[in-house]
Amino acid sequence: MELHRYPDPEAMGRAAAETGAARLRAALDQSAAATIIVATGASQFTMLDQLVQQPDIDWHRVHGFHLDEYIGLPITHPASFRAYLWQRFVRRLPLPLAAFHYLDGEGNADATCRRVGEMIRQRQIDVAFVGIGENGHLAFNDPPANFETEDPYLVVDLDEACRRQQLGEGWFPDLDSVPRQAISMSIHRILQSRTLIVTVPDERKAEAVRAAVEGPVTPDLPASILQRHPDCHLFLDQAASGRLSKAAASG
Repeated sequence: MELHRYPDPEAMGRAAAETGAARLRAALDQSAAATIIVATGASQFTMLDQLVQQPDIDWHRVHGFHLDEYIGLPITHPASFRAYLWQRFVRRLPLPLAAFHYLDGEGNADATCRRVGEMIRQRQIDVAFVGIGENGHLAFNDPPANFETEDPYLVVDLDEACRRQQLGEGWFPDLDSVPRQAISMSIHRILQSRTLIVTVPDERKAEAVRAAVEGPVTPDLPASILQRHPDCHLFLDQAASGRLSKAAASG
């Protein structure tokens, strides 16, 4: 895991986008097409804003996959990740993507997992743009996460800490409004990505960052599995890196 620390979220997001774009260009230089995974949430605002502005990317040769989505939430809801991805990423690209494979949480969730899962099994993920939750989750894999399953997508239960994070970020009016289940890409499938671009701002994520970087690899802190990825880049602002030891912060 390679750490990148920046004084503010803007510098962090710009650096993450630039690194991810460089990896994506390299993939397109070597192949007729490339595949990316795109996350949502407040942690990705600046990174996505910068990513859509990166030059010299043949987006029409890029396939995108949706990382996770609530079950039972209509696309018209302000917290819909499908709407988020369309508004903040897909529609802002200078060229249309070859395809973007959304997760439909309003239909049969198991069928969606199978359908999109079969599509992603056929592709090598070149770059995954993801974040880390306050409880250390990756995608919506809350602790204790399933590190063993090779299914690309899962139906998962959201724990209270995760649901409170969504409430605290302003996506919902109250805790009862936050869905209790979601479709999530599995840990195994995320780790199949050639490069991971992990963008984590904010002091409220600092303890999860510390545990992910310095603690043991355990399903009880899902993001700790990032330690085992050969090309993982963790982009932090000053607040998110505030609890790292001096050795980790300088390494």
